Amino acid sequence: GGQTPLKLARQLEECGVQILGTSPHSIDLAEDRKNFKELLNRFGFLQPKNDIAYNMDEVIEKAEMIGYPVVVRPSYVLGGRAMEIVYTPEQLSVYLEKAAKSQIDFPILIDQFLQEACEMDVDAVSDGKETLICGVMEHIEEAGIHSGDSACVLPPITISPKVCKELECQTARMAEALKVQGLLNIQFAIKDDKIFFIEANPRGSRTIPFVSKATGVEWAKIATKVMVTKRLDRSTITIPVVNHVSVKEAVLPFGKFPQEDALLGPEMKSTGEVMGVDSHFGTAFAKSQMAANLILPSHGTVFISVNKNSKSKIIKPMKTLVQLGFKILATEGTRLTLLEHDIQTDFIHKLDEGRPNLVDYVINGDIALIINTPSTQRSIDDGKYIRQTAIRHNVPLFTTVQGLIAAVSGIESLANNDLQVSSLQELFNL
Repeated sequence: GGQTPLKLARQLEECGVQILGTSPHSIDLAEDRKNFKELLNRFGFLQPKNDIAYNMDEVIEKAEMIGYPVVVRPSYVLGGRAMEIVYTPEQLSVYLEKAAKSQIDFPILIDQFLQEACEMDVDAVSDGKETLICGVMEHIEEAGIHSGDSACVLPPITISPKVCKELECQTARMAEALKVQGLLNIQFAIKDDKIFFIEANPRGSRTIPFVSKATGVEWAKIATKVMVTKRLDRSTITIPVVNHVSVKEAVLPFGKFPQEDALLGPEMKSTGEVMGVDSHFGTAFAKSQMAANLILPSHGTVFISVNKNSKSKIIKPMKTLVQLGFKILATEGTRLTLLEHDIQTDFIHKLDEGRPNLVDYVINGDIALIINTPSTQRSIDDGKYIRQTAIRHNVPLFTTVQGLIAAVSGIESLANNDLQVSSLQELFNL
């Protein structure tokens, strides 16, 4: 289960109900910020700087001590509700004003935000002594996007085997420390080859159904047996050798709520998940987009407008799109960057600069793909109408550079390979 049964476990135990699986004490150890921090320090594990604030003044003071940017959120929230990344004291003041109007309860949790870090999910099953890794997943979007909204790939495609092995070792040590009886999910962030703990969840995560389909193993069934018998017997578990790549993608509800902003962030917006499987990452990603009702284009015009921190990362994927025959439109700043790297790019007005602008092109059906990665509040506000228009007219939209890179990989794979479809039964010879 999710957060609700974790909260109920202690009360049920106090009422004399036998709790199968991980004990309420271990659950509290993972859920309580102070206790979990002490546990990580005891093992020498890394964690982003963090603190707890119990009033407005403490939020400001402790954010300064940790150093911007920081992630701020109320304690014990679901789905990242009211969670935000703030880059300046001014942005923090705006957040606190909104918090006061919404009557958000203290304490407020403050975490150092690891910019450009790669987020990882590791699922495992354990009896407190023996631990078996179910799967190691690499998020496609970088840290800062809620894990429920981020696409992920299994096995990882950019993380070295050495780092993956260390992730597995740290997961096993944490399972033993928490005396886990059943499933465990840990979210990590990797920055500059250093591994940071984000959180540990002594329960089945939303990723378990995906991992089961990707690996051909009924992990929930195995975990249930462990919870009942308190013993993990590896000799009874057969893990197939797989030669495919699996991509999990979030299903976002913006088509039904066109007034909402499609910009991804730390607050979860997805309502479901789908997956794509293939021998190549690009094709697996393209299949996952099809399953989410987003068809990657094979030709046409691409609009791109990115923040200054992302400009160096778009050169390679944009060159690939041009080689595949796409035409590029960009606002002035992004256009100049592309021209400096010999990428032919046409100019298009921002919404307040004149016409025709992007909205006109979208309404006329002249745009095949939109990439929009704002960073400042002004650019977020300016781009909101563009993103809403893209959703209304069913134009593929990516709001992260990592999403762009994955999409280009998918477009290139579809251009060079015939699409093959296999059932799970065929993949695992069932």
